[in-house]
Amino acid sequence: MLPTPDLDDRRFTDLMDEARRLIARRCPEWTDHNPSEPGSTLVETFAMMADQIIHRLNQVPDRLYVKFLDLIGLRLLPPAAARTPVTFWSTSPVTEAPLVVRGGTRVATVRTETEEAVSFCTDHDATMVPGRLTQVLTQADGDDGPQDREFGAQGVRVPFAAFGTPPRAGDALLLGLERAVPGCAVRVGFDGRIDGVGVDPEAPPLAWEAWDGSVWSPCEVSEDGTGGLNRAGDIVVHVPGAHDTAVLGGRTAAWLRARVVDPPAGLPGYASSPVVHALSTVTVGVTVPATNVEVVDREYLDDAEGVPGQRFAVPRGPVLAPYGDPVLEIAPRGDHPVWEAWTRVEDFSGSGPEDLHFVLDAMAGEVLLGPAVREPDGSLRRYGAVPVDGATVRLRRFAVGGGARGNVPAGAVRSLLSSLPFVAGVENRAPARGGADGETLAEAVSRAPLVLRSSSRAVTADDFESLAQQAAPELARVRLLPDERPGAVRLLVVPAAPAGDRVRLEHLVPAQRTLDRVAERLERARLVGTRVMIEPPLYRGVTVVARMTAHHRATGERVRKDAEEALYRFLDPLPGGGPQGTGWPFGRPVQVGEIFALLQRVPGVDLVDDVRLFAANPVTGERGQESRRIDLPPNSLVVSYDHHIRVEERR
Repeated sequence: MLPTPDLDDRRFTDLMDEARRLIARRCPEWTDHNPSEPGSTLVETFAMMADQIIHRLNQVPDRLYVKFLDLIGLRLLPPAAARTPVTFWSTSPVTEAPLVVRGGTRVATVRTETEEAVSFCTDHDATMVPGRLTQVLTQADGDDGPQDREFGAQGVRVPFAAFGTPPRAGDALLLGLERAVPGCAVRVGFDGRIDGVGVDPEAPPLAWEAWDGSVWSPCEVSEDGTGGLNRAGDIVVHVPGAHDTAVLGGRTAAWLRARVVDPPAGLPGYASSPVVHALSTVTVGVTVPATNVEVVDREYLDDAEGVPGQRFAVPRGPVLAPYGDPVLEIAPRGDHPVWEAWTRVEDFSGSGPEDLHFVLDAMAGEVLLGPAVREPDGSLRRYGAVPVDGATVRLRRFAVGGGARGNVPAGAVRSLLSSLPFVAGVENRAPARGGADGETLAEAVSRAPLVLRSSSRAVTADDFESLAQQAAPELARVRLLPDERPGAVRLLVVPAAPAGDRVRLEHLVPAQRTLDRVAERLERARLVGTRVMIEPPLYRGVTVVARMTAHHRATGERVRKDAEEALYRFLDPLPGGGPQGTGWPFGRPVQVGEIFALLQRVPGVDLVDDVRLFAANPVTGERGQESRRIDLPPNSLVVSYDHHIRVEERR
């Protein structure tokens, strides 16, 4: 059921307070407001009558409008749950037996005095597999193939150069592990040195990769105590979920490699190769996706009454419909009940009298059974089966929770709510994304005309955008554009970003599960012959370099921070940013004049001396030439990239 809004939310107490304020303003000589005073009695009488009228007024007309929305089958969209990969760290290196972290393990953010903890639940089992180093190869430019290096139970027998002389992009040090370690965190122990000047330890030109059986996949490095193999230390490498054994250089192992890449502009590369004296690998953690939900295995509902159209309230809600596949089970009362599994359907239009079907209203938290409809000849037709009177009803394998508060920043998840032996801690190394609050009544009212017009068919641009938002509420913006190929359209999707974070490019990449849900929904609704390509927009980074003078009573550092916040808010593709507060418009150019005007309005700014615009690649960080205007194609949005603001204080 949709919630019914009130046209007037005033009650008896509010009316009495308002009357007393009016008496004091318009009749100041009336000073006796004692309840026993005859005038006060009359005021109370009229307030009671007005309260009754307001109560009746609130039944129409919005109530009738909401009932109409019920008739057309419109239901509020439930919240979407945020997801983030969480890494479990072991108390000691895993060297013998694997360590399993079971699916459903609960973790959470740290509870504070002002904020409740936000809990997450792991999606599936994850295993810390022992990853002992057994093979070492090197690959240098000009070699016919990988070169085998002597490596035994005692480690490296003869020191060797990790890369060629001199090292070139593409040279690699390959580490062969005894077993594949998908999803694991591997600590690589390195003992060696570089003769001469080394690379920048904060940005070494080195990429770690894992072999998944067909291609090399990039690995994330969360810790590098060697500064890019500059010195002895440990490197923590996070292996992706796809990792397998293979034969390289005549050796069978599960391979990792450190590959030399071209250094960033202005930074040094390897002048000479690191010399390896010792190498070792151990597994110290595992990463698994976690979702901001609480999974309920079974919830008992009211008993069946043996009548069509019965509704069962789910005590905990709203139910997160996209997560899992809720199953309704019904069994007659008895000592040894036999549970029948009922199938969830979108509606009962295709249900027969014997079909075990139910409809789940996720937002309202209700389970609906099929109704009985009277036919023109006076007979009743049942749409869906009816359980026997007194049968026990339960809902299984569903999830509750979700919402925008689950979009927590990186490093926020640090608490273990489930007891795990040999696990020292947990952390999320990336922000949680995809959480969105449930649809409000006002949003449902705005969506109703689109539902009526499209009849769940994607024909117009509004149809595509509305259906995509319904399939994935975690999307912040959706835009349909025509494609150059006949019969093809391009749907641009922008996910919501974590609350409180400045928007970065990694926040704007939609999750694969989101894309799959949108594609599945549009596949059922599109016209025959229409091809739909679902993808994120092209993002153009924009860097602003400005010089300003602060007012003599303002602090330069404060003005600089306020100016940066104003720029990040203005050049923001998400709702809340942009010129109109709805996100930067697709294809709208960025001009230096409006940036100048924006900075001039920042509190504490006396004069904006200079403003320069630069287009930037948000992936590589490469900047273009200074420009007065940055033009964007229709499928593009802007994102702030590394603004530089200098503020001078007046003396």
